[in-house]
Amino acid sequence: MAQFTLPKNSKIQPGRHHANPSAKRPRVFKIYRYNPESGDLPRVDTYEVDMDACGPMVLDGLMYIKQHLDPTLTFRRSCREGICGSCAMNIDGTNTLACLKGCSEVSKEEIAIYPLPHMPVVKDLIPDLSHFYKQYASIKPWLRTKSETPERERLQSIENRKKLDGAYECILCACCSTSCPSYWWNGDKYLGPAILLQAYRWVVDSRDEVTDERLEELEDPFKLYRCHTIMNCTRTCPKGLNPAKAIAEIKQKITARHLSLNP
Repeated sequence: MAQFTLPKNSKIQPGRHHANPSAKRPRVFKIYRYNPESGDLPRVDTYEVDMDACGPMVLDGLMYIKQHLDPTLTFRRSCREGICGSCAMNIDGTNTLACLKGCSEVSKEEIAIYPLPHMPVVKDLIPDLSHFYKQYASIKPWLRTKSETPERERLQSIENRKKLDGAYECILCACCSTSCPSYWWNGDKYLGPAILLQAYRWVVDSRDEVTDERLEELEDPFKLYRCHTIMNCTRTCPKGLNPAKAIAEIKQKITARHLSLNP
C-alpha cells in the first residue's frame, strides 16, 4: 500500500499555551506559528483572550494577543475596515478578513487561525504574495489606449460604468485564489480567480482600447482554462464578489471573438 508523508516543514507540532488567569470572559484562540529562519517546525499556540477587554472582531483578538500575551505573534493589518485586504487569513476553516470576521460568528469554542493556504509563509500568519502580485502585474492592470490623450477625462456612460460593478471592488486580498484547488495545483501558470477578476474589470471597461489584445493574452490552456468552476472563490470572497462569473464571461468573450473572426 502506498504511503504518503508530509514535507518536513508541514508537520505541525504541539505549541505553547499562553494562559490568562485574569480574563473575565476567556475565549481560546489556536494560532499557527512558524518562523522559517529559526529552523523549527511549525506549531499551533493556544491563547486565552479576554473578550471583555477587546473588540468583537477576530483582528481585535489578534491585537489583544500581541499587546498583552505574546508580542512575537506576527500578522498583517492596516485599515480594519475590509478595504485594504492586509489581514486575509484562514479563520475557522474559511479564508476571510480578520477585521470583518466576528468572534461570535465562530460557532466552535476555539477560534482556529492559519495563514492563507498553499502559499509560502514568511512568518506566522503572513503569506508570501510575491508571485501573486507578479501575476497581477502581468495583466497590465491600467487603462491602455491608442487614441490621443483628451484634454479632460475619458468619458463613460452610466450603462458602461455599471459593467464594472462587481469587479472594481476587488481588494486583492487573495482569499479567493488561495481557496481554489486549481490554483493550488497550477499556481505557477494559472492566474487564479482574483487576477482573472481584475483582468475582466479591464476587458469590460469601455474606455480601454486594447480589448482584443487583452483577450489574446488571456487565451491560454493554463492562464484561464484551469478554472473548473469549483466555486470556492465565490463562496469565500469577503467582499461578496463573484470571480467565477467573471471568468465565465471572459471565456464567452473569447469564444464570441473567434466566431466573429471566423463566421
